[in-house]
Amino acid sequence: MTPIRQTILETYAEVVESQSGSRPAAPEDDRVLLESGLDSLGFAILVTRLEEAFGFDPFVESDEAYYPVTFGDFIRFYEAHGARAG
Repeated sequence: MTPIRQTILETYAEVVESQSGSRPAAPEDDRVLLESGLDSLGFAILVTRLEEAFGFDPFVESDEAYYPVTFGDFIRFYEAHGARAG
């Protein structure tokens, strides 16, 4: 497991827990983001916390608009930008 994946999974669990009161299981890579347990505010909180953790926001830095569909897409997007930033 990459450090980026680990941080995303931990941060995701923290955000979902803060919104729902219970800690979720780690989502599978093929889990659709809209079914991940996060609403739009939760997703914004997740992205903000990840920017604080990593020092970059791939959604801002990307030259093209990208909307990940699955949790795996979301993680790979961060990993790809982390490789460029690192």
